[in-house]
Amino acid sequence: VQLQASGGGSVQPGGSLRLSCAASTRTFSRYSVGWFRQAPGKERDFVAARKWDGGSTYYSDSVKGRFTISRDNAKNTVYLQMNNLKPEDTAVYYCAADNRLISSSMRYDYAYDYWGQGTLVTVSS
Repeated sequence: VQLQASGGGSVQPGGSLRLSCAASTRTFSRYSVGWFRQAPGKERDFVAARKWDGGSTYYSDSVKGRFTISRDNAKNTVYLQMNNLKPEDTAVYYCAADNRLISSSMRYDYAYDYWGQGTLVTVSS
């Protein structure tokens, strides 16, 4: 499975961006998906995840209420809508997918087998 992330860019604090992640597989609806981010000099952190059946979504405390993960299975694409962006949201954002995840693993990057290349988000005035 190949994932292609896009939509990053530069935005002022308080602004919005929507990231997209397009998957190459036609069975994408069977994959749980996640977004992670890595700020300069820091480890990769969990941002958001959505289970393949759409029944559960997960967010880190730092983005809850500001970010929304969604998916369009007809387009084999997952989105991350980011609102009220803050300078601390600056990072390279990665999408990930896996078709064998259990709910308790969805916050952990090691649980995902497939990764996109990353897209840079810069929040600065």
